[in-house]
Amino acid sequence: MPSSPRLKLFHARTSSSTRRSTSLIVLTSLAIGLFGFIFGLSAIIFPSRTCLSNSPPKTVKVVWDVAGNSNGGNGLSGGAKRHKVMGFVGIQTGFGSAGRRKALRSTWMPSDPEGLRRLEESTGLAIKFIIGKTKDEKKMAELRREIAEYDDFLLLDIEEEYSKLPYKTLAFFKAAYALYDSEFYVKADDDIYLRPDRLSLLLAKERSHSQTYLGCLKKGPVFTDPKLKWYEPLADLLGKEYFLHAYGPIYALSADVVTSLVALKNNSFRMFSNEDVTIGAWMLAMNVNHENHKTLCERECSPHSIAVWDIPKCSGLCNPEKRMLELHKIESCSKSPTLPSEDD
Repeated sequence: MPSSPRLKLFHARTSSSTRRSTSLIVLTSLAIGLFGFIFGLSAIIFPSRTCLSNSPPKTVKVVWDVAGNSNGGNGLSGGAKRHKVMGFVGIQTGFGSAGRRKALRSTWMPSDPEGLRRLEESTGLAIKFIIGKTKDEKKMAELRREIAEYDDFLLLDIEEEYSKLPYKTLAFFKAAYALYDSEFYVKADDDIYLRPDRLSLLLAKERSHSQTYLGCLKKGPVFTDPKLKWYEPLADLLGKEYFLHAYGPIYALSADVVTSLVALKNNSFRMFSNEDVTIGAWMLAMNVNHENHKTLCERECSPHSIAVWDIPKCSGLCNPEKRMLELHKIESCSKSPTLPSEDD
């Protein structure tokens, strides 16, 4: 019987250069492993907001197509997924209102992105300052610095002028609709004291009508004297008294209403001199349900007030930078529990 073949073993000599290469590979592997461990640990301890599948848009610039022909007027392209919220609150502000924004961030509105995120999680409301543009480069530079610090703006590519508020308001609703998938879109001014928690409860109510226009509703005489602040050049079309419409400092439109506004061309709307009248006129032409809530126009804080401002003396808070801070120190304004609304 032939003998079995012997297994030959070969032992390679290890040179000094090979030993150095092996050591280098081991050290490199350890370094990569340590880096991976530190990265994973930091991801757990400091989660990044950018990893969220439904993270809110940061400060953005929205172009408004004046002609409104090619894209429905929203000026946005790319098909980005809209951020889902229960309500989007656009605080209308201007270049001379830095003091007001500071007062808001010191009172009812969080002053940092993380605070705004927590507010959104607790109330379902996303909040941004809404502002246009100016040819004054110094003012634009100041705005860019404020944006870099707070990141709480939505910029519209439309000239920021008081006489063009109706145009800015329409641009706001179109831009907000393009960015946010919201049940309600709220227009608010930067000189009111707001309770977001109570506004959230109001918007969350069950409604049988999907097209809703809610605010503190009013009627009043049409001003025909050019010397008066609320002068209306198109008074002949309106008669002696305004139709029922919401006060301008705060009102809300449901998603179905804003969808209809977005679908129309910008130049198909009649623009009156006053923004609140303009919106009210559009609502008359649509099959909307008017909701009147006096809690949106209270002069003093109460357990059910949502928005506080100095009606009818001022179209907001008189001396808002001072009054905002004073109101916030009052417990009934900032800390009182929410009771059922008198509107219920």
